[in-house]
Amino acid sequence: MADNKEPLVVFTPSGKRGRFPRGTPVLEAARSLGVDVDSVCGGRAICGRCQVEVAEGDFAKHGINSKTDNVTPRGEAEGRFDERRGLAETRRLSCQAKLEADVVIDVPASSQVHHQVVRKPHEDHDITIDPVVHAYFVEVPESTLHESLGDLERLQATLATEWALEDLRCESAVLRDLQPALTDGKREVTVAVRNGHRIVAIWPGFKERLYGIAFDVGSTTIAAHLCELASGEVVASAGKMNPQIRYGEDLMSRVSYIMMNPGGEEKLIEAVRCAMNELIVEVVAQVDAETTDVVEITVVGNPIMQHLVLGISPVQLGTAPFALATDSSVDGRAAEIGLDINAGGHVYALPCIAGHVGADAAGVLLAEAPQAHDGVSLIVDVGTNAELLLGNSERLLAASSPTGPAFEGAQISSGQRAAPGAIERVRINAETLEPRFRVIGCEHWSDEPAFADEVKQVTGICGSGIIEVIAEMFTAGIIGADGKIQAAASERVIEDGRTLAYVLHDRDPAIRITQNDVRAIQLAKAALHAGAKLLMERFGVEKVDRIRLAGAFGAHIDVRFAMVLGLIPECDLAEVSSAGNAAGTGARIALLDRKSRALIEQQVRDVEKIETAVEPRFQEHFVDAMAIPGEDGPAPQQRRKRRGRRGRA
Repeated sequence: MADNKEPLVVFTPSGKRGRFPRGTPVLEAARSLGVDVDSVCGGRAICGRCQVEVAEGDFAKHGINSKTDNVTPRGEAEGRFDERRGLAETRRLSCQAKLEADVVIDVPASSQVHHQVVRKPHEDHDITIDPVVHAYFVEVPESTLHESLGDLERLQATLATEWALEDLRCESAVLRDLQPALTDGKREVTVAVRNGHRIVAIWPGFKERLYGIAFDVGSTTIAAHLCELASGEVVASAGKMNPQIRYGEDLMSRVSYIMMNPGGEEKLIEAVRCAMNELIVEVVAQVDAETTDVVEITVVGNPIMQHLVLGISPVQLGTAPFALATDSSVDGRAAEIGLDINAGGHVYALPCIAGHVGADAAGVLLAEAPQAHDGVSLIVDVGTNAELLLGNSERLLAASSPTGPAFEGAQISSGQRAAPGAIERVRINAETLEPRFRVIGCEHWSDEPAFADEVKQVTGICGSGIIEVIAEMFTAGIIGADGKIQAAASERVIEDGRTLAYVLHDRDPAIRITQNDVRAIQLAKAALHAGAKLLMERFGVEKVDRIRLAGAFGAHIDVRFAMVLGLIPECDLAEVSSAGNAAGTGARIALLDRKSRALIEQQVRDVEKIETAVEPRFQEHFVDAMAIPGEDGPAPQQRRKRRGRRGRA
């Protein structure tokens, strides 16, 4: 970097960036860019709430080779804080670290004022409770001097006699714990047996509950659901941001990071596994259990996440032919992939469907069962990479569409992920163009008196909010079918450089919907719509009978606005509904019903895979879908009289 060039700093996960004079404190740069960093001590290195991490490696997307030397080294203030309260080796206090060169700074969730609301709750679903692991309470006879049977053989004989469990094998970890458990339990023990033939855990005395965890590992968020295996009840849930975001917001950016940084995959593997282990500790703590009480884990994720959880480099998924390391399920000991549960516990990773259609789509397939319907169903798991399933009882097709992170608030000027203070609902008066909105954490609308009392600051706009405001802008005539913001006799429509912007919130911070925001949503919705149209064309239908929107975003979007924008193809609105976190539900089914594993392994082989990246017709559908509402036009029940607005010179 030239000496006279100011350092460039990029903050993740927000993606905000700017140049500042050398010597600028990282906290000062963050605040001037509106990055959400907490601090209550005025930058005196006392509170420790402003901790950040310097990302290491080449970030081609930003043109930055980021390293710890690109900020000033630790000084006395941080040294004193470390002695007093402890400061992780990888952490810096942003009030003390100063910019020296171009750098990428990661702001962990613990340092954000408005912590992420991970909206992936478990869904109620009818599940046959027949887990792969069952507990058996037995009394093992004492050894005698006249018999040569060891304690393991006595245990096996007892289980065979009392429970008809034959040909049992034993995990080495159990053999280590066997005699201490027999001693502590006075020869009475509880044994966990997997698939009726493998002893995976043992406890002294009577063990009332065994647990399993269903993981939904998304590119943006990771969700964990702790289930009591005997009852199937979800007893605890937790979620957190996927820390891999520091290496790239989208999946291809993460693959690019691995390609450009030797050993980069190890960093991403460690990051996701560390997050999963933190969630394991969190969910068991909610029920006063121990991590050793967890004996089974199931995992769903997109292909890249699934590969990384399993310790496999996803580089081959970055270029055609997008080859999976395996399209089969993976079943092995959790300890082998660094997950901290019972030493004999196992992890089952559901199979991926195709190179860009992952085990999360397999989970959706298991939960939604479109093959059980005669009518044609379209199921869309809306995320950074949308995965689509289309079919009926006769035929199933699958594809993915590169929608990008715009639906989750990224790439939007005032965008943010779902957190308290983020706008999530919007309405615009078609006559006056005046808006009203709701934010996460408050049930009142912005034009209600109680709103000002409850909401101290509106922080930005999340995915569902950006969809609604653009749909409302269209129906009110603020933007045309081409997506261009049109001039209007309203103070809400203002000049923004060479284009126009709509002022949604005029207080600090001002929240405006810019032309680039509209274009970002157009690109995302066009990709999603084009993927659906490609599947419909291949299936031979012009209209689907039902649409199910899955995923955290799909669970919170108002389907009316999805139809107005042309996000999804035309369908009777009564047949468009949310499937909630269907991928996570599929993971729970695989955890609690062992027969479902063989079922999904067969189903994914029967699915026809369509690769949108190499389909010429995808690009044609994409171009057609750029318009608002798109090539199909809005459903009749969604049309609203739009006021014509002429642009002014």
